[in-house]
Amino acid sequence: MKKGFTLLEMVVVVIIVSILLLLTIPNVSRVITSVDSKACKALTKVVDAAIVQFRLDYGSDPSSLTDLVNGGYIEADQTKCSSGNSLSIVDGHCVIN
Repeated sequence: MKKGFTLLEMVVVVIIVSILLLLTIPNVSRVITSVDSKACKALTKVVDAAIVQFRLDYGSDPSSLTDLVNGGYIEADQTKCSSGNSLSIVDGHCVIN
């Protein structure tokens, strides 16, 4: 006598796995969006701190993020958020474009 799964048992397992995927995928994408947003806000605070340091060193605000990169205050990859949004300096503060 051969032992194994019947077709009905396999269909039930596939249905259960499909339902679990349908429940988890939207939640995972929502979490990723939330993490990207929070990471971008944290990056603006890092750049704001670099702006303050630049201001203390030179007595004026940097005209662009390039000044901060060239001065070694931030890395080149810190001019954009992981979500793709670019950053800029407006009135002495970092803003998300």
